[in-house]
Amino acid sequence: MNPAPTAAPARPGLLPLDDALAALLATAQPLNELETLALDEADGRVLAQDLRAALDVPGFDNSAMDGYAVRAAEVAAAHAAGAALPVSLRIPAGAVGAALQAGTVARIFTGAPIPTGADAVLAQEEAEPNTDASGSPQVRFLKPARLGQHIRRRGEDIAHGQVVLPAGTLLGPAELGLAASLGAAQLPLRRRLRVALLSSGDELIEPGHIAPERLPPGAIYNSNRTFLRALLQRLGCQVSVCAPVPDRLDATVAALREAAQGHDLVLSSGGVSVGEADHLKAAVQALGGLHLWQIAIKPGKPFAHGWLERAAATAGGRCHYIGLPGNPVASYVTFLLLVQPFVRRLQGVQDVSGCASPGLPQTIELPAHFDWPSVERRREFLRVRRNAAGGLDLYPSQGSGVLSSIAWADGLVDKAPGQTIAHGDGVRYWPFGAALG
Repeated sequence: MNPAPTAAPARPGLLPLDDALAALLATAQPLNELETLALDEADGRVLAQDLRAALDVPGFDNSAMDGYAVRAAEVAAAHAAGAALPVSLRIPAGAVGAALQAGTVARIFTGAPIPTGADAVLAQEEAEPNTDASGSPQVRFLKPARLGQHIRRRGEDIAHGQVVLPAGTLLGPAELGLAASLGAAQLPLRRRLRVALLSSGDELIEPGHIAPERLPPGAIYNSNRTFLRALLQRLGCQVSVCAPVPDRLDATVAALREAAQGHDLVLSSGGVSVGEADHLKAAVQALGGLHLWQIAIKPGKPFAHGWLERAAATAGGRCHYIGLPGNPVASYVTFLLLVQPFVRRLQGVQDVSGCASPGLPQTIELPAHFDWPSVERRREFLRVRRNAAGGLDLYPSQGSGVLSSIAWADGLVDKAPGQTIAHGDGVRYWPFGAALG
């Protein structure tokens, strides 16, 4: 990496990304309302209360493999003498064997309870089974046994009363399986976050409303609504899609006022810059207030966070507002950097380090297989893809309106302000897999 310490700082008033994220998360109080759902309906949801174990796991001493339950001292003596020991029990999983008779062994299978008197298990590949002169089964062991060998002890995984899944856990297949192993059929969850999604701009046309060959001059299809809705739904949000908002202050105020009712968050794209047709800042201030305005990143500078007062006669209280840039790449990137961890915190997830901005532990260092000599005052995020040589290729066009760069890329390079990159430099790479997990 080649820092350029003489680079001009970002323009005053632009908030550094880490400061913006910290300020954003500080306003995100988790939802209070809970609901109880069956395990099969809880994937991707957030646990609202600690889940404690109502039993030990495992619930009894059991065999870790197919083999023979033995007394270690007897096996040691028999092995030294080259003698075989008779098999007095057969214990499959799900059965409970009798006490092990002295001088005998038990044929046992994975997960089966250890019989009283046994203190070790020898794997079946460590034994040579045969029969004695009367045709009764016996076994000769190829090695002695260690005390406790291949025995899974009661409670060694989970102890009765232990907090297994703390409140705020994001539930995935493994967590749901763990809950099932404890006998939990239902779980208390935070309710779904209700998000109103709206887009601002006279130029926006919804796909399917007008055929491409009839698209009016200056009009574009509304791609932001589609990918933002998909991203929100991946986070488990309940999404309401609002009609595109015309570029008028009165229309913007009316749309925000209506969207705030019955929602926890209003998320918009476009209209948060400083152009004459960008009315969202004034509209939000008219209905509530702004907390953040413009971030020192590229792409994604036009980012806003504030609140909207709900009508007292309906829901009452405040609704969060986030405004994303209109350019699709900037909108996508700022969603990953800022909206996703904010949503997770509202859902009750306390540790959002796995879904927050780059610079956190999930970034990895990889060699850049490209040059980037230009100096930028802001922290910059470049669209890249890993190659077969173990390095990173750069998408040729890094414009904030080039949505094809996001579809092509598998991650972002987090480039510090003033930094240049030469071929072979180690850079911080943030895979989309970590961002969208």
